[in-house]
Amino acid sequence: MTLFEKILAARGLTTRAAREEFLHPNYTSVKHDPFLLPDMKKAVDRLKKAHTEGEKIVIYGDYDIDGLSATAILLDAFGKFGFKEVGAFIPNRFVEGYGMTMGAVDKVRNMGADLIVTVDTGSLCHAEIEYASSLGIDTVVTDHHNVAETPPPSVAAVNPKFPGHKYPFRDLCGAGVAFKLVQALQAELDGLPDGYEKWLLDLVALGTVCDIVTLADENRANVYWGLEVLKKQRRPGLKALMSVAGIEPEKVNARHLGFGLGPRMNAAGRLETAQYALDMLTASDGLEALEASEKLEELNIKRRSIQDEIFDEACQQADNMADDRVLVVNSGNWNHGVIGIVASKLVEKYKKPVFIIGERGDEATGSARSFGDFSAADAVRAADDIIIKGGGHGAAAGVTLATERIDDFRRRVNEFYDSLQLKNQELYLLPRADVEIDDFSEINEELIDNLAKMEPFGNGNPEPVLTIARTSVLSMRRMGTDGQHVKLALRDKNGKVLQMLAFNAPEEFFREPGDEVVAWFQPIINEWQGARTVEGRLVHVALLD
Repeated sequence: MTLFEKILAARGLTTRAAREEFLHPNYTSVKHDPFLLPDMKKAVDRLKKAHTEGEKIVIYGDYDIDGLSATAILLDAFGKFGFKEVGAFIPNRFVEGYGMTMGAVDKVRNMGADLIVTVDTGSLCHAEIEYASSLGIDTVVTDHHNVAETPPPSVAAVNPKFPGHKYPFRDLCGAGVAFKLVQALQAELDGLPDGYEKWLLDLVALGTVCDIVTLADENRANVYWGLEVLKKQRRPGLKALMSVAGIEPEKVNARHLGFGLGPRMNAAGRLETAQYALDMLTASDGLEALEASEKLEELNIKRRSIQDEIFDEACQQADNMADDRVLVVNSGNWNHGVIGIVASKLVEKYKKPVFIIGERGDEATGSARSFGDFSAADAVRAADDIIIKGGGHGAAAGVTLATERIDDFRRRVNEFYDSLQLKNQELYLLPRADVEIDDFSEINEELIDNLAKMEPFGNGNPEPVLTIARTSVLSMRRMGTDGQHVKLALRDKNGKVLQMLAFNAPEEFFREPGDEVVAWFQPIINEWQGARTVEGRLVHVALLD
């Protein structure tokens, strides 16, 4: 069995049929009937009425990439279907905040809306939807987030998370649900012939990858074919953004979406307004698209700078909290739109759950990141009597509390951690290898070409990781302006050497020549000045006992 076959087998792909289905996803075979989703028929009927009567529709989006992609999908498709008056409203993180709000509903009313179609939000916005109804505005909800026991008082609420339906796949993102609405409308309206909806899959792929839903079933096929659409890019905005990000369209992959396009689009909503990102997605000519993309690049550079400053300040606090099992760091100078990214970086560095809190006068808002058996959402719930509001899930949560209660909150979440009596949580942060190898003999271009067939990578289908149980460090080179990157030359038992590279490496990656180590890595091709070499992206390294 070749190394590639071993990797496929490790993923449970043991038969030829299973491997074929995985390596060549079939869009048609997993294109589930959209009318199996809850309330889809009601949503389509209400939109047909709006179409017939020429009503003003406002798509109510969200400032994250999933919400922006879903908004752009419906703007594009509604135009094809011949809806006369369609607008979009993207809430501002710093003004309206997340989800629907009463103030935002007033703004939508001032846009002349007869019908609101939400994307990536709305399932828990009962009061806001009722308020819109009192103003004579109907609402159709399309969403994928968690739901309440009772659905919102909307004309329709399309969300695979609702119980009691027969749709076979539950983990669609907001863009995926919006795309299902488009597929349903195709059955009832002219303008977008069957098959032509596939040109929207670039946007579906963007939302699916960046919202980190499971890349299985319909999601895998949508992203697989969405990347093919991106390679033939017809959308001036994404074409310009790929150019600004240094991504060659014919080589685009899921990693480029998550780490190249995604951060640039998110920067707009984190620092100013996500409208800039929507303007890029919907740009109709090259110059407009380039200007919008350059604005996103400028904001992303600024975001990185702010992020680095916050991280340095947070580390200074965290260094004085060595005994805390949960880090709670806070300041009045931290940008609320960036602190979530910093929380993730702090988890990587300190191997502890993190709450990072930005103070705004008497009130403070924070983001949490966690791992293993410690649920960030449960920790927030354990402090219910201290906070104003909060929630989330195991890996990430948000919290709002009075600034004067931050110290109480810090004590409470640490007490909650102790009450769980958790052991060996750092093991959850270690990479899990698909296959252990004895030497580097099969680490070659053929393997890397085969691994590329496993794209798209992401949640549910991570990029394969290999581990070599024993290797020696031949040389170590620090790189970068601050020596923050490392390149190790590792030699296997047969004398074959493989270069391993890690960017922004933790200190334990900097090993000395002669050290015997276990290494976890991902095989990659390094192209530099026309030369192609097989190397490894170093994921983790540990000294042999």
